[in-house]
Amino acid sequence: MRPFCANSGLLATPDPSLERHFKGHRDAVTSVDFSLNKKQLASGSMDSCLMIWSMKPQMRAYRFVGHKDAVMCVQFSPSGHLVASGSRDKTVRLWVPSVKGESTVFKAHTATVRSVNFSSDGQSLVTASDDKTVKVWTVHRQKFLFSLSQHINWVRCARFSPDGRLIVSASDDKTIKLWDKTSRECIHSFCEHGGFVNHVDFHPSGTCIAAAGTDNTVKVWDVRMYRLLQHYQVHSAVVNSLSFHPSGNYLVTASNDSTLKILDLLEGRLLYTLHGHQGPATCVAFSRTGDLFASGGSDEQVMVWKTNFDVADYGDVLKTQKSGTSSIIPEGGTHQTLVGQHTEIVQSSFLHSFHIVLQTVSILEQRLTLAEDKLKECLENQQNIMNVLKNKVS
Repeated sequence: MRPFCANSGLLATPDPSLERHFKGHRDAVTSVDFSLNKKQLASGSMDSCLMIWSMKPQMRAYRFVGHKDAVMCVQFSPSGHLVASGSRDKTVRLWVPSVKGESTVFKAHTATVRSVNFSSDGQSLVTASDDKTVKVWTVHRQKFLFSLSQHINWVRCARFSPDGRLIVSASDDKTIKLWDKTSRECIHSFCEHGGFVNHVDFHPSGTCIAAAGTDNTVKVWDVRMYRLLQHYQVHSAVVNSLSFHPSGNYLVTASNDSTLKILDLLEGRLLYTLHGHQGPATCVAFSRTGDLFASGGSDEQVMVWKTNFDVADYGDVLKTQKSGTSSIIPEGGTHQTLVGQHTEIVQSSFLHSFHIVLQTVSILEQRLTLAEDKLKECLENQQNIMNVLKNKVS
């Protein structure tokens, strides 16, 4: 089947396009991640292997063998010098992504390791497991630091916030928990999910999180106000994975309905539906620069897609984010529109814009009123002075 893209809006930008596809795994792909420089792509699989694919044409891939059971998760370190992998064999391995494929291994949990994630400084690693715990380790010596143990079912995913102060975890107990890394306390539980939570990640700004659920939904939560910002019901089956574009303006999702979908978070709507995988799309990840994203599926394939959007203005977006002035996600509500048998979430961006216009008009009116009051006051004062002068003359 030839991959194709269904465009959900009339846009001037080209559609995302399939650039490469890699075949080499012998079972379902579970996880994908790009290196910092985009020269390499790592993937894990139920075949117990980790593959490192070269993005250069005709370059050989590396197959790393070491895990005794399915590899559930992979991630490059921020520098790109290491790759972490977690497995059903209860261990975590740290690999050097070169031809030798050297690795160190440590027993991380008493059950399947579902998730590995480096802190942004590359010093710490957080792992999540079917043993219902989240654990934090030093990368240098793989020294155990502490455990977070309030989940009452398998923990599918755990991520550090961009500043490293928070950890978010998603579980089959239908909760997402937010943890303070320093105090090691759970500071909030998001409990409004209708099913298990397969995947969770922080927005690049650190102000919100997105979660993928077995109830076919994607939800975006504010981690400061602990409230639901956006709710998407665009997939017709379980959502397995998601990834934020580095600009923070887009989210890509992978589902058992075989599709990838790209959501515009500023508009609160579905932008693209991508068809390529035969069978469930199991994982998806943007590159660090956002111009590429990779997906994996139960069809044993790894696909690399060119984003084709947001590239021109991405530098400006980064500048505004760094200066701390960007407004990340509109806080207006969402409403559902039924189109045939497909449910799309349409952000009431018109209402949101209208609300902003009203606010602006209101502020201008207030300023005009103040100006009028000042003018009136000046005229009254002037009249009083004139009256005083008249009285003196007479």
